[in-house]
Amino acid sequence: MPARTSRPSSHKTWLSVGAVLVLAAANAPAVLGFAQEKYHAYEIDTDDYKAERGHWDLMAMPARYQLNSIHAVLLRTGKVLLIAGSGNSVKQFEGGTFKSTLWDPAKNTFRKIDTPKDMFCAGHTQLPDGKVLIAGGTARYETLGGDVKRAGGAMLVKNEDPDQDRTFPKGTVFLSASGKTYRSQFPVHVPPAHKAISPVTGRATVTANEARVYVEADEEGAGGVTNTTEQYEIQGLRGEDDDNFYGIANKLGLDKKDFQGIRDAYEFDPATEKYTKVGSMSEARWYPTLLTLADGKVLATSGLDDVGQVVPGKNEIYDPATRTWSKAPTRYFPTYPSLFLTTGGKVFYSGSNSGYGPADQGRAPGIWDLAANTFRTTSGLKDSDTLETSGSVLLPPAQDQKVMVFGGGGVGESEKATARTAVIDLKAPHPVFGPGPDLPHRTRYLNTVLMPDDTVFTTGGSGDYRGRGESDILAAQFYDPKTNAFRAAADPAVGRNYHTEALLLPDGRVAVFGSDPLFGDADNTKPGTFEQRVEVYSPPYLYRDNRPRLGDAPASVRRGQSITIRTADAARITTARLIHPGSATHVTDFDQRSVALGLKQAPGGITVTVPNDPSLVPAGWHMLFATDRRGTPSEAVWIHVM
Repeated sequence: MPARTSRPSSHKTWLSVGAVLVLAAANAPAVLGFAQEKYHAYEIDTDDYKAERGHWDLMAMPARYQLNSIHAVLLRTGKVLLIAGSGNSVKQFEGGTFKSTLWDPAKNTFRKIDTPKDMFCAGHTQLPDGKVLIAGGTARYETLGGDVKRAGGAMLVKNEDPDQDRTFPKGTVFLSASGKTYRSQFPVHVPPAHKAISPVTGRATVTANEARVYVEADEEGAGGVTNTTEQYEIQGLRGEDDDNFYGIANKLGLDKKDFQGIRDAYEFDPATEKYTKVGSMSEARWYPTLLTLADGKVLATSGLDDVGQVVPGKNEIYDPATRTWSKAPTRYFPTYPSLFLTTGGKVFYSGSNSGYGPADQGRAPGIWDLAANTFRTTSGLKDSDTLETSGSVLLPPAQDQKVMVFGGGGVGESEKATARTAVIDLKAPHPVFGPGPDLPHRTRYLNTVLMPDDTVFTTGGSGDYRGRGESDILAAQFYDPKTNAFRAAADPAVGRNYHTEALLLPDGRVAVFGSDPLFGDADNTKPGTFEQRVEVYSPPYLYRDNRPRLGDAPASVRRGQSITIRTADAARITTARLIHPGSATHVTDFDQRSVALGLKQAPGGITVTVPNDPSLVPAGWHMLFATDRRGTPSEAVWIHVM
């Protein structure tokens, strides 16, 4: 808890502020501006201001630990894993410099973590045992059309042999009939052909299998371009292999090359503080969403694949028990779709997303029944063409099954932005979005954090794409679901837009990381600089006296069971919440959810009961907060729900 700052009360302090104000009034607007700044700096550090709006502090991170934070994950140890990978830096990508930093907010200490792959723009989620799954990342940076040196594109590698599969290494050469040569940029595995025997004629029918790989021409410039569909011989094959294995490609050109994803997946263990490689995905993914399901398995959707195209609805399921992936129901989404597990196990798509995909495909919100693979769209959402870079949360408590959408922008580099918020009640017979209160500003990239007192803290964002025109919004506010209204919080000192993350910490503070502006000036003439400073917000409830304290508690509980927690403050505790730790990136955080617990007074403490619903309470580690009638929360106690 932040130390209370005593209100400046000396005659000398008041005289100095007053003298500056008198001077300002008597002289010029510039002096008045200086005076207002000085008074504001004084005001935001007073007890009354902090008790009403809270307070921001910049954290000192030593230079050797600083990084371009793209992903932020709260671990069950209370530490925060910050992942940059190459950090949106081509130089670091080409140099193989991939970064992660572990931050302990309680001690404000840091540790560098060896990072084996470029996890830049991967997906991640909390697993039931407290480990974190990170899947996908960057295989290749985008190259604009004028900078592309060699023609390239997707090559389908065909296999007509039903008796063998084959893996072709990176650098495999594909020869066209006209003598042009192309090389694969990644290894590619081609499964055996499909063989079927007719029960009537007894004849065998063989259907070729295929796999896709990105290739580039050996020759630079226009000489490597192919504008027609052609078949390609694979260099080095002889005899039947030469007949059975071959490539087919459409246009291989010099047009813009998008980012490309990887198939690799890792688990990060908070105990060992190391990454461990697990089974690879079938699809390469860059900008994917990972969502933990009711059975503890993980759904992976969307992302850009190994040729830079949005994965065409090929989703996968990760099993933590076997560390392997299997096929999931097919459903197309744009990249980083905002997905929420709902009671009953269905998945709700709010329409929020963070980037790639056509404007007219996969953008409508709706309810996805994985078992039947059906999708029921929902209506009523105002400004539905500004859902990209919007925020979405499952409002607290999760039992209410209400999802709220905050702000957002137009598709791609659009100048569009909206102040719209909207709420949908998923328990209604026919769920429809209804209007919420407008944000104070038209905002995209707004971070949203669930708080222990059932409010939603929102901060930052910008009015234009990646903060263009110095449009960062230095404002924060709380949304209260009970009153359906916003109230102002203290203004942050640091602007945040693209590549920003925010997390609730176990002590009740909120930490905010990152920001990747496109430009560094209002005229959009200078390149932007990645924001590496960490800013931490202390809410008003941390400036109240007599905060509830929780004592000893069982380390684990099963769903449907009750546990007793020792506390001397039992008589004034009115609510208890299980808050799942967040894992945030690109204005998305599907791990965070706040579940109301049954609460009773007990001798020397409180007894809380966990709901018996795996689709409401995911297995794993949670923060348990107890809150008094004023809305003041305790520090969290970590509980493992099994």
